[in-house]
Amino acid sequence: MHSGASYPNNCQRQPSNCPSNSWRLLITEGIPRPQSGQILTLVAGMKSRPPTYSEICTVSREAVSIYTAHGYSCCLFGSTACALYGTTRQPNDVDIVVFVDEANTERLKRLLTEANPLFYLVDAKDPAATYKVLWYKLPRITGEAERRCKVDILIPGPVTNLNIPLVPLAYIQTRDGIPVLPVLPLLLLKLQGWDDHRNHSEGRMRAKQGLDVRDVRELLAIVRRAGIQLRSDSLKWLPYEHIRKAQDRVFEYTMHFPKTEQSWGDVGFACYSALRGS
Repeated sequence: MHSGASYPNNCQRQPSNCPSNSWRLLITEGIPRPQSGQILTLVAGMKSRPPTYSEICTVSREAVSIYTAHGYSCCLFGSTACALYGTTRQPNDVDIVVFVDEANTERLKRLLTEANPLFYLVDAKDPAATYKVLWYKLPRITGEAERRCKVDILIPGPVTNLNIPLVPLAYIQTRDGIPVLPVLPLLLLKLQGWDDHRNHSEGRMRAKQGLDVRDVRELLAIVRRAGIQLRSDSLKWLPYEHIRKAQDRVFEYTMHFPKTEQSWGDVGFACYSALRGS
C-alpha cells in the first residue's frame, strides 16, 4: 500500500486510554460538564448519540486489523472513505470491501464477531432475508440508550449492484492508517449512488440525492486538485465497462449540473455539452 497524492488529513486517532468516567467521556465528545443537580435531568430519557468520527475510525481500524490478520486485503469505501479524503459530511457507518473470491459475505462477518465480541450480528428486518446485519457496540453513559455503529461488508465484482472494482493491492490508498479505495474510483461509486438514488422507486431513497450531490462535488474538487487523470497509468486497472458506465453517468450529471463540466473535463471525462455539439 502507498499513500499516493497528498490529501487533507482530518481523522484523529482515538486515544488508547480513553477515559471510562462518564462525565469525562461526555466532555470528550463535546458535551459541557453539568452543574450540581443537573445530572439526573440530563440523563433521564437520554437517546443514544450517533457514532463520532473518532469512533468510526476506531471501528474501521479494528475490522481492517482482523481481516489483515486472516490474510485478506480490504479497504473502505462509502462516506467514511470520503471523509478520510477530506469531505465534510459526517459519516455514520463503515463500508468495507474485502477482496476475496467468494459470493457470500456471511463468513466474513462472522470472522469479525469471533475475533472481537464488540462486533455482533442481528437478524435483518426482512424475515425472508438470509443475511445478518453487522454492528459494533459503542460505549455509552448511564441512562443512555444502546450505542452502535453499522458495518457493511461487501465483496468486489458483479455480486452486488455496486459492482465495486477489484483494486490491485499496490493501488489501495492509506489515510490515517486506514486503507481506502483510490479517490477517483470512490468518486465514480458516489456518482453511481447519485444515479441509483434519483431513479429509485422509493421516495426515501430519492431523498438521498442531495447528500450524493454534496459528496460528488467535494470529491470531484479533491480529485481535480490532486491532478488525477482518468487515463493515468495508476488507473489502467479500472475495467473498461466500469469506465463506460461512469462516462454515461457523467453525461447525466453534467446535464443537471453544467457548472461542474470544467472539473469533469479536467479529470478526463466528456460532458453533456459535447453531446449537444457545443
